[in-house]
Amino acid sequence: MSFDLSVWALPNGATPEQVRAAVRQCREGRHGERHPDPRLVAFYRAITASYPDRPARPGTPWEVAPLHTAADHIEMNLYPTCPDQVLLDIERLAGEHDLMLFDAQDGSVYPPPARVRS
Repeated sequence: MSFDLSVWALPNGATPEQVRAAVRQCREGRHGERHPDPRLVAFYRAITASYPDRPARPGTPWEVAPLHTAADHIEMNLYPTCPDQVLLDIERLAGEHDLMLFDAQDGSVYPPPARVRS
């Protein structure tokens, strides 16, 4: 069973409940038609530069590849045994790109560190 995280590009001031609502919409197959958020594009390029998802290959942290990408989020299904460094890199890059981080295991939402300090 995979360890699932997703990053979300929601407007400043978005609440954890708004992130959870967006996750529910995604799971229901409802995705808006719009261009990908530039923050997600930058996050995707950065995370896949370190951990490529195309093509899927042995040794990757991704249990499901390629990553699920949408205009407002990227879902990452990781092997439960992936190194802690992968999780730290995801968390760091989410903060650098002003993305909300959703932990599917318990429904926790982590805002970017800059939003926490405000």
